[in-house]
Amino acid sequence: MSIPKEFEKYEQIEVEQLPVPKHKLHTWTHFAGLYAAEHVAATEFVIGATFVALGAKTTDILLGLLIGNVLAVLSWTFITSPIAVETRLSLYTYLNKVAGDSMSKLYNWANVFIFTVISAAMITVSATAVRFAFNIPAQLNWYPSNLWFVLIVVLVGAFVVFITIYGFNAVSDFSGICAPWLFVMFTCGAMVLLPALSLSVLGSTLPASWQEFIDIGDQSIWTGVNSNGEPGIGLLEVIGFAWAANTITHFGLIDMALLRFAKKKIYGLATSTGMMFGHYVAWIAAGIMGAGAAVILGKSLVELDPGDVAYYALGWSGFVIVIVAGWTTAITNLYRAGLAAQAIFTKISRRRTTLIVGMVTVAVACFPFVFSQILPLLTYAGLLVVPVGAIVFAEHQIFPRIGYTRYWLSYRQLVFSKPAVASWLLGLILGFGLNIVDVMPFYYLFIPTWIFTILLYTLLAGRSGAREQYPAEEKKESEENDQIERYQEWKKNQEAVLNPDQSFFTRVLDGVSIFALVVTMVLGLNVLLASPDESRYIANRETFYSFGFICTIIYFVMAYWAMQRRKNIAQIV
Repeated sequence: MSIPKEFEKYEQIEVEQLPVPKHKLHTWTHFAGLYAAEHVAATEFVIGATFVALGAKTTDILLGLLIGNVLAVLSWTFITSPIAVETRLSLYTYLNKVAGDSMSKLYNWANVFIFTVISAAMITVSATAVRFAFNIPAQLNWYPSNLWFVLIVVLVGAFVVFITIYGFNAVSDFSGICAPWLFVMFTCGAMVLLPALSLSVLGSTLPASWQEFIDIGDQSIWTGVNSNGEPGIGLLEVIGFAWAANTITHFGLIDMALLRFAKKKIYGLATSTGMMFGHYVAWIAAGIMGAGAAVILGKSLVELDPGDVAYYALGWSGFVIVIVAGWTTAITNLYRAGLAAQAIFTKISRRRTTLIVGMVTVAVACFPFVFSQILPLLTYAGLLVVPVGAIVFAEHQIFPRIGYTRYWLSYRQLVFSKPAVASWLLGLILGFGLNIVDVMPFYYLFIPTWIFTILLYTLLAGRSGAREQYPAEEKKESEENDQIERYQEWKKNQEAVLNPDQSFFTRVLDGVSIFALVVTMVLGLNVLLASPDESRYIANRETFYSFGFICTIIYFVMAYWAMQRRKNIAQIV
């Protein structure tokens, strides 16, 4: 069917530059699965162990992580989700509209840096599992001390880059499969190694009360003493990091790209699956696993890397969890870095920019400090982008309430926003300046930085034209949006509707994969609850290692097979 003349111009525009059409919106279950998949990942091994090394106390961990992650969920729900749902635009598109092309390019450079570092850290984490399998020493310095480790990083990194360039859609689907398995394995890992800690502290395989569990934590996991033998971080620091760990995506508004597909603003609460399972349960479980592995090996936690911890918690399944979780997270972030680079160098293809960025990422991944310092790196990365989120928040939420005009820059047909660039730079100076003078924990620096940038941008934008009214331009914009909706409705009618395969055999495959997870969880519970003495504990642990690995293979084969059938046997209705 020929394209109506009034819609021809929209066919030349990238889909990402237009608001999400109504027929592409998702329910809350989609976002619950999406956030669970993204936030139960390889970083949890590193961050969970980092809290131990920083000397947090048990009660501070249990309470502080709960409060901090609840604050993060509320940040997505009341800061990110409303703007995403009202505009149906990604941050990149919205920023270009309110701050101009020059500001967008500066921001994309920041994203290239941030996502390159995160991807490099995940490649290093995956390499720790492979180096363990080949008996290569743990890399505990900021630089690599073994050439074989460098070779492993290069090989793992090359695989990540190759998949990112040629097979990202398949990896996205695979990440969704990984989410329930990752949650089960983190939980089981804690159950498998808690008896080892209990034996070392209490002399029995299972704490008899909640207080005994706290005693185990205080004496062998979260002792309140850091790796230097000094008093560690307290409740406020734990809350601050749990809240700040994802400032890139909520206060920084990166997740407008995801939440613009939500049917309702309240679906921001669906991020709780990632926060409560990934950043609460998994961080606590990772701390228990790290301390348990240290007891078994007779080493301190700082001498171990994720490969050591995962193997002694989960056996061969531990290799799988570190490699897969690091792999999927690295690919996702390298893809983001490649997109940001392509937005800067528009004449170069995404594949080529991804290849170039990927080569830099692999080089950075050879240095173990990247993953060992992931906690402060995430916080500083958030501080870098929070001022941009503040600018967009001010433009969208505050300007209409004080009589300023939203999108005033585009109405004036300007391509460079001095107020936006000045506010971002001065916001960064304030945030990093506060860190230098050390007036508050750096986990909370995003708060004064965000508030300061909002106030400054509002003041500067008001002087530059935001106070003025643009009725003709606003009317034209409204008419344009109406026409886009008509175009998207026409486009919807041209698209075939797929009815995914729901045959009996596909449901059987789903059932077998779920059963494999249930069996794995039962095996973990058997180690925790049916080990009256040390000899029985060791026997049950070995049983978990063997049969848990078999269940892992069964789960991935069945789940992937079912996913492929749903995609390949989908019918057009």
